[in-house]
Amino acid sequence: MTRRIRSTLALLGGSILLPAVAHASMLGGRPIDVSKDGHRGDWLFDVTTISVSLLFVIMVCIMFGAALMHREKAGDGRKYDEHDHGIGRSHLLLTATISSIIFFGVDGVLLVSSYNSLHEAFWNFPAQEAGKTVEVEVLAQQWGWNFRYAGPDGKFGTKDDILRFNEMTIPVDTPVTVKLKSKDVIHSFYLPNFRTKQDAVPGYTTKLWFEALQAGEYEIGCAQHCGVNHYKMRGQLHVVPRAEYDAFLKEAAPDAERRYDERDKDAQWGWDWESQS
Repeated sequence: MTRRIRSTLALLGGSILLPAVAHASMLGGRPIDVSKDGHRGDWLFDVTTISVSLLFVIMVCIMFGAALMHREKAGDGRKYDEHDHGIGRSHLLLTATISSIIFFGVDGVLLVSSYNSLHEAFWNFPAQEAGKTVEVEVLAQQWGWNFRYAGPDGKFGTKDDILRFNEMTIPVDTPVTVKLKSKDVIHSFYLPNFRTKQDAVPGYTTKLWFEALQAGEYEIGCAQHCGVNHYKMRGQLHVVPRAEYDAFLKEAAPDAERRYDERDKDAQWGWDWESQS
């Protein structure tokens, strides 16, 4: 086996091995999914990665095959000079066929699956039922997250509302609907362990929902660069058993009412949940 062929085979093996190693490393470094529907996003991500890697390997094989085919012939030093301009009917048909396979077989599958996931899960908000769902209002600002829970009266924007800064507590196995606003610039409420995020936009109310399947401590991040201290936009999400969540509300509600000061207008940022889309 000549040195040129050995080098070609080594490069070809590397082109096949590197995507596989990169994909394995990516899976090892991905935050664990603890949500009801996060697997949908992971599936799309995996299909994209594997498809792109396979297409890359195929293209590398074609390139190396062309390089070997057009190498100098041994002995007489002549070059393999058969070529064409690639614009014949057979070439156009081959190109259209390959493009269609890639478009419908990869892009089409991803597009259909994405819309199905949006309509079946991420845009399919659960019906708000007392005791069966949790509602939280979030006001983003430079540089933190303000969280508001309705107090015992069940209404937002009243004196028994429970307020937290950079800390959100929710029960496990319970749908949680979050409505967001921004106090200043565009932020993005990001939950990496739940595979979901939503922008918080000034003057507009956005929303998302998710459901935790595993109790624990998880990070809240900002996925939109929002200024020089963007790195400070980090919060903590506490997912606890339902009994512990009920105890949290029972303890926090009276304390919130005692702390209420009608002169503190900055603390009165809540809004009527039902009037918002």
